[in-house]
Amino acid sequence: MTGTLVFENLKHKPMRSLLSILLIGVPVTLILTLVGLSHGMLEDTAHRTSGIGADIIVRPPGSTLLTLSGGIDDKIVDWFPKQPHITMAMGVVNQLVQGVTLGATGIDLEKFNKMSGGFTYLHGGPFQGPDDVLIDEWYANQKNAHVGSYVEIFGKPWRVSGIIASGKLARIVFPLDVLQRLSSNVGKVSQIYLKVDNPKNINTVVQELKSRLPAYSIYSSEELVSMYNPSNIPALREFTIVIMAIGVLIGFAVVCLSMYMAVLQRTREIGILKSLGSSNGFILRIILAEAVLLGVGGTILGIIMSYIAHWLLVTLVPASFPMAIVPIWWPIAGGITIGGALLGALYPGLSAARHDPIEALAYE
Repeated sequence: MTGTLVFENLKHKPMRSLLSILLIGVPVTLILTLVGLSHGMLEDTAHRTSGIGADIIVRPPGSTLLTLSGGIDDKIVDWFPKQPHITMAMGVVNQLVQGVTLGATGIDLEKFNKMSGGFTYLHGGPFQGPDDVLIDEWYANQKNAHVGSYVEIFGKPWRVSGIIASGKLARIVFPLDVLQRLSSNVGKVSQIYLKVDNPKNINTVVQELKSRLPAYSIYSSEELVSMYNPSNIPALREFTIVIMAIGVLIGFAVVCLSMYMAVLQRTREIGILKSLGSSNGFILRIILAEAVLLGVGGTILGIIMSYIAHWLLVTLVPASFPMAIVPIWWPIAGGITIGGALLGALYPGLSAARHDPIEALAYE
């Protein structure tokens, strides 16, 4: 009986119910999109780092997981291969192109080919001149670029000499000396990638380098890739909590208003139910059940809209904002939303349960 009443009540005002579900679905979409972007960007960075083929990464003093502090004198690059077990060293320059989500990397292509096996060229090939650039397939799609066309980067047009498969190093690649000049880093590199003679020696080399270069941030590639996790990103956890709180607040406000109006509109119905012997608990259960259904509907709609957001990002800006679908967050977002909906329905539900049946029956 309770289920029938709940469904009939929702069907009685379909537009109000649909709008409530839509407004509840918005914070669910916000939460899932934020989580999807954080996971997508970090997974993409980890994948591209793994594709380099380096065993050890040396970063400047003061660097964090997401930022590089200053630069390293590129003369030190030639010092590393002279150390035990290190067979190759490659310095690169990193420079942001768009906000904090898209960057370019300058490399010595010959060294990179030896270390990683080289890029997979989908179209075109290596640099032919100082005004050439390599871009990956995602950035090419985003800019609608092809081999021989020009893309504007750093306020200057660059000829696309090759389109590479994504998953190695960077989306935009310049010759090392070119990007050093563009970024005012002549004689400096942003970080250094090292190759060792045997994987068993990686930890030994890392410890030895840390003892000799204590100011630098030195990681094995495996260690650095494992750190690309949303829980390791400063302020991201707090930002996610804020978005969740907004979701609870929106769910609370929408359901509270919706249920309050429903209670006012159904005052006579509540009076009839109470005159037939319905308890306060039964009336409260009906209101709360409606709130749960609205929360579930909003959660489902929010998940659907997160797929739409994913499609839009992949279609319009795949290189700048790689987004992942993270199903493990669906019940979390749903729980947060339904919790807010239940809180929002609590006051209208208690108000309905306290109605005097005689006054309710006389209500016009």
